[in-house]
Amino acid sequence: MTGFTVDPWDPGYAAALAVEALSELGSTSAELVLDVERPAADWKPVTPGPGAIAPETLLVADGVRRIDARVWVHDADTPMPFPGIAASYAAGIVRCGPGGADLAEIEVNRTLISASPNTPEVKTAHAVFRPSKAADSSFEELSLALQRQVTQLEVDLAVRHRTVNDDLLLVDGPLRGRTHLPRTVGYIKTHHAAYLPSPQAGVVGALGPGQRTPVFLMGTSWRRHAWYLRLPVQSTAPWAGVARCEAGADLDPAEVVRLADAVTLALPALAGVDYKDPRAPQNLVPIGGLEKLLRHHLGDARLLYRALRTAAR
Repeated sequence: MTGFTVDPWDPGYAAALAVEALSELGSTSAELVLDVERPAADWKPVTPGPGAIAPETLLVADGVRRIDARVWVHDADTPMPFPGIAASYAAGIVRCGPGGADLAEIEVNRTLISASPNTPEVKTAHAVFRPSKAADSSFEELSLALQRQVTQLEVDLAVRHRTVNDDLLLVDGPLRGRTHLPRTVGYIKTHHAAYLPSPQAGVVGALGPGQRTPVFLMGTSWRRHAWYLRLPVQSTAPWAGVARCEAGADLDPAEVVRLADAVTLALPALAGVDYKDPRAPQNLVPIGGLEKLLRHHLGDARLLYRALRTAAR
């Protein structure tokens, strides 16, 4: 009998498990080491044992970005102008502990990015866009240059607010560019590729709330440890409530296992709820709240666009 399930995420956000990932469940181009924690043939859901300890302090870092205008940078040394972007970005830290969650800090920056060596600083009536150089003029490189600034701002804030040795830092998104930070885990909500072979992917589907897969090592364009965990969820859709976590590739396996257990214990209490968040439960309450606050702090996009137009005259 044919049936169907409805993905719990709001359709405006696509799906937690991307369609292209479904066709890749049986194969992957990633380099995998599956027996980091236990033999690949003996994979099964892991429930953190009585010796596992949740972090007393969980720091959650996130950043947002917005392109305020496409620009052309006119350089006297070249006949053709350089395409560029004027953008606003912000990052913040939320501290979660026994007494609840509180906002540690938010910082907002604005930048003008192009491949021109003479990219100017642009002062408008409402904001200053500081110059930054991209490797080339492609939109992909301009976007990557902007993302690198967002990531660096998250790193700077995280370093500033790490004051104890038993805290744990959770960064929203892949860990790339932040693997050097101690006791740090990347948190990925949406699955654009299914990295595991079929037998191990089946273990992901068998996870119960508060369980995780064994730790494995994966390499694409960069290497990291990873594991999947499931948050509390009512939906029976494929991989509903499943998130992927990442830790540095150079960490000792025993340390990664401790991190995996700590995160698995800490996150269920922070899971988003569907009547408040269209990407629940993977969009954790601190992340969802921080994203809204950060976007508010970016300011009025229309106002900044008009200010940039005026400054360009």
